[in-house]
Amino acid sequence: MLMERDAPLDALQGVLAQAGAGRGSIVVLGGEAGIGKTSLLQEFAQRVGKDCRVFWGGCEALFTPRALGPLQDIAPALDPRVARLLEQPAAPDRLFPAVLATLQEVRRPTVLIFEDVHWADNATLDLVKYLGRRIALLRVVLVLSLRTDEVGPDHPLARVLGDLPAAATVRITLQPFSPDAVATLAEQAGRPLEDLYRITAGNPFFVTELLASRDVAAQMPASVRDAVWSRLSRLPKAARDVLEAISIIPGSVEPWLVEALAGAGADSAVDQCVARGVLVRDEQGMLRFRHELARQAALDRLPLSVQQGLHARAEGAIAAGSAAQESDSLTRRVHHAASAGDGARVLGLAPQAARHAARLGAHQQAAAHLAAALRYVAQAPKRVAAQLYEEWAYEAGLALRIDEEVIEARWRAVALWKELDQSDKVGLNLRWLSRLHWYRGEAQQAQQYADEAVQVLEGLPPGPELAVAYSVRAQLHMLHDRFDAAIEWGERAIALAQQVGDIETRVHALNTVGTALLVSDRAGGREKMEESLALALRHGLHEQAARAYTNYGEYAVLFKDFALAERLLAEGIAFDTRHDLDAWTHYLVGRQALLRMEQGRLHEAETIARGVMGLERLTVVMRLPALTVLGRVHVRMGEGDGVTLLQRALGEALATGEPQNIVPVRLALTEAAWLTEDIAACREQLAALAAMDVASFDRWERGEFACWRQRSGLALGMTTLDVAGPRAAELGGDALAAAGEWSRLGLPYEAALALMQVRGAGAADAVSRAISILEEIGARGAASAARRLARRLGLDGKLPKARRGPYSAARHHPLGLTRRELQVLELVAQGLGNREIAQRLVRSPRTIEHHFSAVLGKLNASSRMDVVLRLRSEPWLLSPSKIGGTRPQK
Repeated sequence: MLMERDAPLDALQGVLAQAGAGRGSIVVLGGEAGIGKTSLLQEFAQRVGKDCRVFWGGCEALFTPRALGPLQDIAPALDPRVARLLEQPAAPDRLFPAVLATLQEVRRPTVLIFEDVHWADNATLDLVKYLGRRIALLRVVLVLSLRTDEVGPDHPLARVLGDLPAAATVRITLQPFSPDAVATLAEQAGRPLEDLYRITAGNPFFVTELLASRDVAAQMPASVRDAVWSRLSRLPKAARDVLEAISIIPGSVEPWLVEALAGAGADSAVDQCVARGVLVRDEQGMLRFRHELARQAALDRLPLSVQQGLHARAEGAIAAGSAAQESDSLTRRVHHAASAGDGARVLGLAPQAARHAARLGAHQQAAAHLAAALRYVAQAPKRVAAQLYEEWAYEAGLALRIDEEVIEARWRAVALWKELDQSDKVGLNLRWLSRLHWYRGEAQQAQQYADEAVQVLEGLPPGPELAVAYSVRAQLHMLHDRFDAAIEWGERAIALAQQVGDIETRVHALNTVGTALLVSDRAGGREKMEESLALALRHGLHEQAARAYTNYGEYAVLFKDFALAERLLAEGIAFDTRHDLDAWTHYLVGRQALLRMEQGRLHEAETIARGVMGLERLTVVMRLPALTVLGRVHVRMGEGDGVTLLQRALGEALATGEPQNIVPVRLALTEAAWLTEDIAACREQLAALAAMDVASFDRWERGEFACWRQRSGLALGMTTLDVAGPRAAELGGDALAAAGEWSRLGLPYEAALALMQVRGAGAADAVSRAISILEEIGARGAASAARRLARRLGLDGKLPKARRGPYSAARHHPLGLTRRELQVLELVAQGLGNREIAQRLVRSPRTIEHHFSAVLGKLNASSRMDVVLRLRSEPWLLSPSKIGGTRPQK
């Protein structure tokens, strides 16, 4: 019987009952080492009975964690199909959906226990995140046990736990025993020791080990380690030998491995250890220490030379097994070879283990394996050493670890490949150096190494590496608005990629060329982008598809093709969300905020932008579009922090060095200054823009820049530059025509600003219409500027009365959901099915099905799972105040 654990057990039983009703949960079970997490879970597993399936997997403190260790443990019993994918090994985009499909098929509550996730590899953490986002619609409880004292704010697990959906997550932290509980245990053991609580602080493991030491002739042990040693010392020598031999194995030990380490006659000694409670044996006959702290205490008794000898024997025994080349076995072999100090074995095994880990998506573990091999790089031939540096830099860089160590590894690889006269490898690493420096914002070095890569690779027969180098060079030109060069190099990449059959490089280059053509307003851009997107989707290139949705969707918004923008953003956000591509999702949602702002739906734009800004751990590129929109919307609405937000956005945009980020913010600050009649500040921003290459701006940016110059009383100085239609009309003196064109395109705010430029006989009517438009869309700041303009023009008596109180226009949901559809969405988010929703809303099931079908359409979702994922990425979609409500003016 467990003491003082009724509340945690009740909590576990509660989430299991919810899982039985189809509403799964994640349980984060934390506590210090020795607090009794495993004992609690064992008691829980015994209580659930036959009505529930329990699968138990764990992570161990290996030299490098096993890739997907918990899944490796449970897969054979969970689903043979999953086990086969692990053996291949399959990439996460195949493996994770297979696990999900298995869990969706379960008909009775299922518990997955992942123990000691503080030791988990990054692929396991990715799986936890993947399942966590979808758990609410499964009959599954996912239990994660961890040592809270080993998970600091910088631990990889901390970020994953922070990303778990709060509504489906239950956190249980086990507390130490109370003084009364400790006293009771001492009395039951016949050892009422007065200082026991003070020494153990109520830690259950410490308490039981001290009570089990039973060395009554000696003083109280000075530490728990002493207590464990005291307990072990009273075992027969054969039992102690077994414990010491297997203490080098973290986690469970197979019977055959026990025999290999402790000898063929170890069975009786093992039985003694189990009988004395030092070891436990599971249903498969696997053995493990009752607690990891006991294993560590036993291990600490062994001299280093003895430990190394045992590790060498363990590696040899595993190597002789039939599964020696499987990912799980390779990881263990690397651990034991490294612990044995066998450099030759590590150099041979670690790259194999790294490749297995990488295919499973465990890139940090792959990097760790390769780092283990690099410790012995002096023993390696030059070719092996060069490949190690190259592969380690690649795996470490995938985690966006862009530091000097990674760059130095690339240079070491370059030097070695040059010595080996292998130019293709030199070019490959120079191309990666270009990419690394681009990530660091070092544009000059990025361009330099891209050029060098091309020069080196062009000296060889054409191949895939040269195609990639061409595409990287094209992308760098495109990002800095050098569109002619981007198109030239991109076309080379497309032709060569098609010649050598490199689909991904072709997709990447098509995107780059398509973007350059679109932004520079040339023919053929749409066809290139559509081809890039179609190929990416057809071949399952998720990141490339996300890039296509991003660049194509951004073009559609910026170039005012709102019908195309609505389609691309809806499809793109749904695609990115479905595939957990968070960085791309948040960037696109920021562009959706821009679309709503341009459409005059300011409150919806504010809601979306605030939602993105409220998300944690966003990079600058992910955050900047939303931050810019939020600042600009607040300027238009007359909120006091608008300019402050835009100044913050400008600082972040300047740090990127990219005109595509800088120009929109400076234009927004120009608008803000003009609305407050601060002409000096307005001209300051225009001067900063003029100092840039205005000819490289797209025609919409050039037009806006020119109009603000004209509105600020500056000479245009750019009459030969092409600008977009409405801007051209205003610059040509026909502001009414410009306003009409803006209205046709669906930009009411821009139409109102154009109307404010009308002078002469039609000015009164134009300014009056502008004020009505601005107040209708909630642009109070701009409406105030229009009224000040009217007073200067002597038009006060001809203006509409200022609105007091609520707006007459109903506010809308950002995705167009009706009030009833939003109610259905809220209940879906709670895990209710259509029949339960019908009962709750007192409607027929057929009516609810109709509403839910409408919700699916507006969220571009195909299932309840897709809806839950969208709500996870965009929680503001559940804001009921956006439907038919009112908001008083300030």
